Amino acid sequence: MHPSYFAKVAPNRPAFIMAQSGEKITYALLEKRSNQIAHLFRSLGLEADDHIAIHMENNRHFMEIIWGAQRAGLIYTAISTHLREKEISYIVKNCEAKVLISSSAMDGKARGLRNNCEQLQHCFSANGVYEDYLSWEESTNIQPEDPIADEERGVQMLYSSGTTGRPKGVLPQRKPGESIQVMTPSANTLRLKFGFDENSVYLSTAPLYHAAPLTYNTLTMHSGGTSIIMERFDAQKSLELIERYHVTHSQWVPIMFIRMLRLDEAIRNSFNLNSHRVAIHAAAPCPVETKQRMIAWWGPIINEYYGSTEGMGFTALNSEQWLKHPGSVGLPLGCTIKILDDLGNELAAREIGTVYFADRIGDFRYYGEPEKTAECISPEGWGTVGDAGYLDEDGYLYLSDRKDFMIISGGVNIYPQEVENLLITHKYVADVAVFGIPNDEYGEEVKAVVQPIEWPSDEKATGEELIIWLREFLSPIKIPRSIDFVKELPRMDNGKLYKRYIQQQYKASSTIVD
Repeated sequence: MHPSYFAKVAPNRPAFIMAQSGEKITYALLEKRSNQIAHLFRSLGLEADDHIAIHMENNRHFMEIIWGAQRAGLIYTAISTHLREKEISYIVKNCEAKVLISSSAMDGKARGLRNNCEQLQHCFSANGVYEDYLSWEESTNIQPEDPIADEERGVQMLYSSGTTGRPKGVLPQRKPGESIQVMTPSANTLRLKFGFDENSVYLSTAPLYHAAPLTYNTLTMHSGGTSIIMERFDAQKSLELIERYHVTHSQWVPIMFIRMLRLDEAIRNSFNLNSHRVAIHAAAPCPVETKQRMIAWWGPIINEYYGSTEGMGFTALNSEQWLKHPGSVGLPLGCTIKILDDLGNELAAREIGTVYFADRIGDFRYYGEPEKTAECISPEGWGTVGDAGYLDEDGYLYLSDRKDFMIISGGVNIYPQEVENLLITHKYVADVAVFGIPNDEYGEEVKAVVQPIEWPSDEKATGEELIIWLREFLSPIKIPRSIDFVKELPRMDNGKLYKRYIQQQYKASSTIVD
């Protein structure tokens, strides 16, 4: 189905509610506004396959724009609000956006974009205007409320996180003239897997510019359910929202689990979470102890999946499966997993190599970068995003880390994720990044950078204490030679840790600049 269908059969049902402001957008109102937006795009001369960019915080305009672009056949790119101006400009230029929609909250980052991106023809700002940006509200409110005559399905083109280099635009396959009723294969796979329908109430905890929240919000509205969209994540507030709106489905990243588990136990247990039956997590590795504690708290409602913005394939598993295969990210879902070595040979069970998706669910290309698209496709047509891992004897996938982050010390391969997953469980540690730095003797050595819960009175002594603690669990080659402390690590709200920012500071020195 499509939101336009539910605007007819359930016009007063909320399509989404903004958690903090309480703004309620019914299916009837979403139909009206998405039609007006589609008309605005046509009035600006935009045709199917033209590109727009969205750079704004979570607000009620975001999903309205998505549905307006979707029914106008446009390719829409949502951009992280955490990026620097040069990074934003790169994406706006690279996606060849003709229209940029921002908000007054983005004033400081968006002011220079119009001058830096020559192909931009129109710039709009919601919730207040600045410089020569036009008012989004005034521009859309004067448009007709009926559907445009030439509706066809548009698609999202999101950019890879850029954790190891410049981000790449991931353009899924789009058929000209395709009905707006059609869902992408990957979104439909997730809808069926997790049982979304018109009775679903979905808690959206993360930024809408990220692939997972955008996918789950759109599939919720394709299904006729209601999304509760948090403007920003807050651990206690999320529990309050589950109780208040009788949330049935939710989506998380592991750092959110960690923050909720660090709430006072009396607070955690004070909310009625009985309506909550499907909690989904992905985007980043979840430490085993963290997930064990979450299942003990919420019960066997926690589902994990592994995929990527490219949408080539998925793995998934429920709580019962995970308890039998702790640390796994699941069995293949609608695809086949292959583990290959650097020469393209298929590896046996428990041998670590590059993870490939065979029988890919969706087709895609990196926009304007055919050579990068070709690099991630094997001669057999299997696809990879460069993650490393292995399959166990039962076919369950375990991730080791991205190959780009693998440390080679004295000829031994070390995967930082293992060290990070352990350190994050320590009572001193709020967040952690582990990576390799140059070593004259071994080539590389293991370095850890910790964001402490409370700043240590003696950094050196606290670092040594953490190293001694790690020795109880890890072999000597995996132990960090030293640990530095920073006030905050560059982990975005989407759960991704932007290690490249940290590594750049260690190129010439082993001491981070705070």
